[in-house]
Amino acid sequence: MESICLAPRIHRWLPGRFFLLQDGELELFGHSNTFTEIIGRRRPFGGEPGAEICSRAYTSEGDTLDYVYELDGDTLTIWGRQRGSDARYTGTFSTDGDTLTGAWAWPGGGYQTTSTRRPRPPSKPGIDTA
Repeated sequence: MESICLAPRIHRWLPGRFFLLQDGELELFGHSNTFTEIIGRRRPFGGEPGAEICSRAYTSEGDTLDYVYELDGDTLTIWGRQRGSDARYTGTFSTDGDTLTGAWAWPGGGYQTTSTRRPRPPSKPGIDTA
């Protein structure tokens, strides 16, 4: 598994707090890419929210990537496209919840990651960052 470099990611709730927005930059295998990901429950017109936490990431190269999130105790699994996929991330949160260590894996590849929560910067007026 080759190493990667992640620039700081920004997380913020969209109005209503139904969806979490994640903006970030990824350097993987010598290739850079930026992305915006919207995370939340699917809710069709007139329907109830689904049980799964899903997301769609939009990249600077035109990709639209779908994921399903699963949290079981301190273990986070992010499935590529659908639950049970061969492409997935599995990580474990530290006891204090500030560090997530794991790996992305898919047939023929993958990489390890460590994410550390940083103190929240002061919020700007009118932007909900809680």
